[in-house]
Amino acid sequence: MAKIFFRTLFFNCFTVFENKIAFENVFLQHNFSNMNYTTLPNTDLKISKICLGTMTFGNQNTEAEAHAQLDYAVERGINFIDTAEMYPIGGNAQIFGSTERFIGSWIAKIGASEREKLVVATKIAGPNRGMEYIRQPLDFSKKSITEAVELSLKNLQTDYIDLYQMHWPERVMNMFGKRGLTEIDTNWNENFFEVLTVFDGLIKEGKIKHIGVSNENPYGVMKFITESEKHNLPRIVSIQNPYSLLNRLFEVGLSEICMRENVGLLAYSPLGFGFLTGKYLNGFPENSRMKLFPNFVRYTNENCFKATKLYKDLAEANGLTLTQMAEAFVKSQSFVTSTIIGATSLEQLKENIDSFQINLSPEIINEINKIQEIHPNPAP
Repeated sequence: MAKIFFRTLFFNCFTVFENKIAFENVFLQHNFSNMNYTTLPNTDLKISKICLGTMTFGNQNTEAEAHAQLDYAVERGINFIDTAEMYPIGGNAQIFGSTERFIGSWIAKIGASEREKLVVATKIAGPNRGMEYIRQPLDFSKKSITEAVELSLKNLQTDYIDLYQMHWPERVMNMFGKRGLTEIDTNWNENFFEVLTVFDGLIKEGKIKHIGVSNENPYGVMKFITESEKHNLPRIVSIQNPYSLLNRLFEVGLSEICMRENVGLLAYSPLGFGFLTGKYLNGFPENSRMKLFPNFVRYTNENCFKATKLYKDLAEANGLTLTQMAEAFVKSQSFVTSTIIGATSLEQLKENIDSFQINLSPEIINEINKIQEIHPNPAP
C-alpha cells in the first residue's frame, strides 16, 4: 500500500514539474525568444526589430482595440512603438491626436515602470498636406516644434519622448507618389542649423532623447548630419522611409549614406498599405484601407497590380503567403534597423509578427530581384 502511495505521489509531482517546465518553455518561446533586438544607432536604446505602427488607432481602431494591440505586441516582445501627432490616418480636426491619446491612456494604465521599458517615437507634422487644423503655421520654427512636443507629451501621458521625428520635410520635394525631383522649392529657406538648435534645447530639458527624419532624401540627411557635426548639435539617428517589394527607392542613394553615416532605417509600409497581402488583386473589400481612403493612390497604379500578382505567385510557389514573403524580404536587408508594422485586427498583427520568423533563400531573393527588374518601384 505504501509503495503504491509513494509511486502515485512521485508520478504526480513529476507530472506537475514536467508541466511547469513545458509551460515555462512555451511562455519564453512565445514572449521573447523569437524576438530580435538591436540598438538604435548612436544611442543606448535597445529596440525590437519589429516596431508597432499605430496610425489606425482612433479611426479604424477603437481605444479598446488599440490597447489590445499594444498589450499583444508587448507580450510578443515588441518594445518599440511609433506614432505621430497627425494620426490617425484619414484624420480631421475632430479626431486629430486621438492616436497619441489612445497610447497615452494605455501608458497610464501600465504604469511608469513598464513605460521605462518602452521606446516611444512620435513625429511633428510638416507643411503642404492640407492639415491646417493642426497648427498655424505648420513649420519647424521654434514655436511650432515646442508646441508640438508639449502636446505630444500631454497626449502620450509621458515625461519624455525617446525618438522625435520630422514627419516630412518643410520643403516641397518628391515623395508620396512622386518619383523624381525636377524643380526645387524656391519659397523655402534653409534652416537645418536653426531646427537642430531647437532640438538641442529640448534634449537638454529632458523632453526628447533623440531625433530622426522621415520621408527624407539624401540631401536632407546629409545636411542634417553636416550641420550637427559642424556645430556639435544633436545628430539624427534614424530615417523613417517607405521600403517594400513595391518601393525600393531607398536603395538608390540613401542606403549607402545611412550605412556609412550610421543612420538607421525604420522601414514603413512593408506591406504597401496592405497591397502586399494580395487582398486588393480582385477589388477593394468593404472597410479596407483602400476602400475607406480612395485618395491614397500610391499603390493603385497598373504596375502595382502586375508586380503584386507576380510576387504572390512567387510566394505561393515556395509555400509562403505574400505577406510572409514581403515582410521577410524587408527584414533581410542589412540597412533596415527596424520594420514598422500595422494592423487593424489582432489576427493581422499576429500574422505580421510571425512573418518575421521566416528567412528567404538566396534563390527566392534572386527571383524577387527579377520581378523588380520588370516592374521597378511601381509605388514611389
